[in-house]
Amino acid sequence: MRHENDRTTRDAAKDGRKGLDRRAFLTTGAAGLAGAGAGLVLGAGLNGMARAAQGTAAPGSAGQSTLHKTVNVDGLDIFYREAGPKDAPTIVLLHGFPTSSQMFRNLIPALSDRFHVVAPDYPGFGNSAMPPVDGFAYTFDKLAEVVDRFLAVLGIARYSLYLMDYGGPVGFRVAARHPERVQSLIIQNANAYDEGLREFWDPFRAYWKDRNPQTAEPLEGFLDLAATKWQYTHGVRNAEVISPDTWIVDQYRLDRPGNKEIQLQLFYDYGSNPPLYPEWQAYFREHQPPTLIVWGRNDHIFPAEGAHPYKRDLETLEFHLLDTGHFALEEDGGFIAERIRDFVARHVA
Repeated sequence: MRHENDRTTRDAAKDGRKGLDRRAFLTTGAAGLAGAGAGLVLGAGLNGMARAAQGTAAPGSAGQSTLHKTVNVDGLDIFYREAGPKDAPTIVLLHGFPTSSQMFRNLIPALSDRFHVVAPDYPGFGNSAMPPVDGFAYTFDKLAEVVDRFLAVLGIARYSLYLMDYGGPVGFRVAARHPERVQSLIIQNANAYDEGLREFWDPFRAYWKDRNPQTAEPLEGFLDLAATKWQYTHGVRNAEVISPDTWIVDQYRLDRPGNKEIQLQLFYDYGSNPPLYPEWQAYFREHQPPTLIVWGRNDHIFPAEGAHPYKRDLETLEFHLLDTGHFALEEDGGFIAERIRDFVARHVA
């Protein structure tokens, strides 16, 4: 597997891969893009991740048993996956769009012999409650509040945060609110810098500026099956290692009545995140959480340009750019699990 890594603040070579045009994607669909990364060097893939998981705990041990639970958080049923000894250091896994804690289905057993691992579904995602938009404030402030309360209900007071995609603005809000609780950060394609919002975000900027049916229409295309598949397959080395179950499961949730309105509301509220970037960067500089970056550099949504700026603000930083796409765990999960195990063991007592 080819990747760039850097344990210092030196700039790594920038990826030369050009992003695909958003309009072309919306008109052609994911079918023509699914093989964009195929034919390059093969990585560990899901089979390699499974081997890594099997190698971290004895078969049948408690560490490998992932429990599927639901807890009431301020009147909302919040589903979560949990594994590992509760007296071990806790890693909280925060998922992205359009998925849920199921994106961590292989990572959890690869960590849970050594760590206490918890992965919640946000309201409106996965198996958690999905109140209608007129009955719940679908904002990133509110999602962060729910996650914060979820951790309090479970009695988790100290933790490392794995942040991916939407998990970034959710988790950074939690971290900035409770810096004393955060033991380390694991950042995988989660943006906190203006450099990371490239041309892909132009239709979103138009929506943030003037929310109407015309500006919403291009974004509705991002909620169909072709778009969901594209998120998983664009930029990967070998699309054949990506299970179709990933986008099929996610699409089933997206297609639930009322969910389109939820996702469009969150698309709109994503505009609340860039104004908070200076606050999150100040949190990095002031509190210096040890940070591991494992970033799919071929991601067209959150490209590698958004990964490098973390070097400006974080002193204890391990930096890896991986030759894969947005959902890096699907192709390089084994490598990411190994890096997490080593990094958290070294930096969290």
